[in-house]
Amino acid sequence: MFGRRDKDAVAESTAAEAVAPGTGPYDAANAPVEDGIQRLDLGSLLLPALADLELRMQANDDGSIAAVIIASPDSALQLGVFAAPRTESIWDEVRADIAESVIGDGGKTEEAEGEFGTELIARVPTPEGLAELRFIGVDGPKWFLRGLFQGKAVTDEAAAEPLVEALRHLVVVRDREARPVREPLPLRLPKEFAEQAAQQQAAQAAQEAAQQSGGTERRPSPNPRTT
Repeated sequence: MFGRRDKDAVAESTAAEAVAPGTGPYDAANAPVEDGIQRLDLGSLLLPALADLELRMQANDDGSIAAVIIASPDSALQLGVFAAPRTESIWDEVRADIAESVIGDGGKTEEAEGEFGTELIARVPTPEGLAELRFIGVDGPKWFLRGLFQGKAVTDEAAAEPLVEALRHLVVVRDREARPVREPLPLRLPKEFAEQAAQQQAAQAAQEAAQQSGGTERRPSPNPRTT
């Protein structure tokens, strides 16, 4: 008879295996070790660095990273990662909440089946008319990943393919800290971006200091007094 710890370990292992049947998003416990894919370390997400995709970060008011956005010229995929139960799925509940919010704002929703399971197609009112969005959800062991497709990728498979390819190679790194369900997992700027930002800030500070120094520097008089 299994003890509680044994049951939890078996359940967590089973959940992790269910997330990665050959493609991602992967849990860090069973991500490919050597697949030749370079990934940017964003803390709770290891994002594949794929050509022709631009990385953007959406920040909260306190400066923390709220979401990651990968974009192509005509489409975007916003990613958020959250704490979740070890073995229970929360996508059904999250999807229902999103649909309720969209409908409450005057929009429409419908469900469809896609590569990552049940998706939610939303049509939300904008000043230009109804805009289409596509939500996906992936339940992992103690984490939940939400994706939001925008632009042509909502309805055009070819436009969506580069973004979907990024999802197939994405790795989720769940920390060991106990967190309430749906609490965002910590994200950070990748090291390369942080170093670049620090260099830009240092250069800007040096430029401002030089300007201030130049503004207070005493210049020689055009008519020097002689004795």
